[in-house]
Amino acid sequence: MRTRIPLAVAAALAAGTLALPAPAVHAAGNVVRVTGTQGNWQLTVNGSPYTVKGLTWGPSPTDAARYMPDVKSMGANTVRTWGTDASSLPLFDAAAANGVKVIAGFWLQPGGGPGSGGCVNYVTDTAYKTQMLDEFPKWVNTYKDHPGVLMWNVGNESVLGLQNCYSGAELENQRNAYTTFVNDVAKKIHSVDPNHPVTSTDAWTGAWPYYKRNAPDLDLYAVNSYGDVCGVKSAWQSGGYTKPYIVTEAGPPGEWEVPNDANGVPTEPSDTAKRDGYTTAWNCITGHTGVALGATMFHYGTEYDFGGIWFNLLPAGEKRLSYYSVKKAYAGSTAGDNTPPVISALNVEGGASNVPATRDLVLATSVTDPDGDPLTYEVLFGSKYLDNAGGLTSVPFTNLGGGRLKVTAPDRTGVWKVYVKVKDGKGNVGVETRSVKVVPPPVAGTNVARGKPATASSYQPSGSGCPCPASNAVDGSNDTRWASDWSDPQWIQVDLGTHTTVRHVQLVWEAAYAKSYTVQTSDDGQNWQTVRTVTDGNGGIDDFDVSGAGRYVRVHATVRGTGYGYSLYEFGVYS
Repeated sequence: MRTRIPLAVAAALAAGTLALPAPAVHAAGNVVRVTGTQGNWQLTVNGSPYTVKGLTWGPSPTDAARYMPDVKSMGANTVRTWGTDASSLPLFDAAAANGVKVIAGFWLQPGGGPGSGGCVNYVTDTAYKTQMLDEFPKWVNTYKDHPGVLMWNVGNESVLGLQNCYSGAELENQRNAYTTFVNDVAKKIHSVDPNHPVTSTDAWTGAWPYYKRNAPDLDLYAVNSYGDVCGVKSAWQSGGYTKPYIVTEAGPPGEWEVPNDANGVPTEPSDTAKRDGYTTAWNCITGHTGVALGATMFHYGTEYDFGGIWFNLLPAGEKRLSYYSVKKAYAGSTAGDNTPPVISALNVEGGASNVPATRDLVLATSVTDPDGDPLTYEVLFGSKYLDNAGGLTSVPFTNLGGGRLKVTAPDRTGVWKVYVKVKDGKGNVGVETRSVKVVPPPVAGTNVARGKPATASSYQPSGSGCPCPASNAVDGSNDTRWASDWSDPQWIQVDLGTHTTVRHVQLVWEAAYAKSYTVQTSDDGQNWQTVRTVTDGNGGIDDFDVSGAGRYVRVHATVRGTGYGYSLYEFGVYS
């Protein structure tokens, strides 16, 4: 039906003196849909097809404006987060300003897969569920009209993670209750924001049957998959699912998926293998046409630590082969880019399983640079497999030429990671790593304390690796230890059986070491002569000559280096 405009109004319009009311303004956000039919789905943004070409997001939201142009330059159109709150606005803003969208996450306990998060009872803990059911929609309402939002993602790896809290029938009850709660959250989010899909991520496709049964309001599924990413398609096909999926983390195999090396720790893939891992993952994801709607690769992170070297595309802001692999997958080309040095070999001269502490360690590398750039080196050590510390320590080295680098081995026994970092001066880096097993340095002569009777002021009967009696320190094994009470002073002594000249002592400390102690000798076990005094001990291995004699040799410790007691792997006495 046409509406007749009064003549006076028409005249005013012609004269430009009357303005019509502005047309209704649509929300600033986008309308994102999962459309299509079984096995022929697609994601659309405002009606246009959208394949997720994404990265998981590592930097602080406050740094998003700095890094988001680089994300865009890689051909990525999406980033994924694990939490959404008031601090997220700069990330949404920077994403939208660069034509990138955000899969905005909400964290639920236990989260993070094996070993992560706290334990929630999803059957009985109504307070926790009510809190989350109130909190998440609040942030959805805050950001639902932001053009940077692509979809909402509830939880991360919690179906798997619940195995750290429960077992048997109760584990099944909890997994069903958790996925039912995820559905409650999805329904609440949809009521607040009908214009963006809701998904939920887990660490394995084994979680999907629970979602299929208990979470019908999810618009699509999501999974984190690394070494098994090419098996996701067959898992979906055999599972009888009626929803598409995205892969929310993917990349090279993780440490939980690789075989152990000769030193008994996970074999980290090489730089080139990691590069190829991203390519393989993307090809498998895009090979599931009409069902897999894309991926956010792990990880656009800048941390330069154990996990950062394993997974980050640009640790310390320096781009790796993996960075360019993802860029090629998303943008189609890296032509014209200056690319990283390639480390094709890293070997430990003399072997990586018998590296004497505090002695020279020579690394033999083979490195080329595709662009012929001059290269600089750095060597670092990491103690992840000793004390679970993720940080890396740069150490002095001597460049012997021909790719050979000489460093001093650590002074703590056990398996270390050694990293060689090669930079081209153009913002690119190659990183290769090997494990090395550090052992006590050899001592000429005979360890006359080995296997002899040993006693101590105290010992720990239980705890990690215990009982830890004094005899463990003279059994010739660096896998057993003596451990004392957590108090000062403490002592350990060995009976050599007869009056013996003592010329050298080697103490192999566990992490709980003595800062101050004396080494003493005695013929009767009552009257002691001090042959060495230490006031600045720092753990590791204490290896020193002494001049003394006696039937008994004692370490008398007076100041602990930690809040724990004293702990010795080995107490060696050499005549």
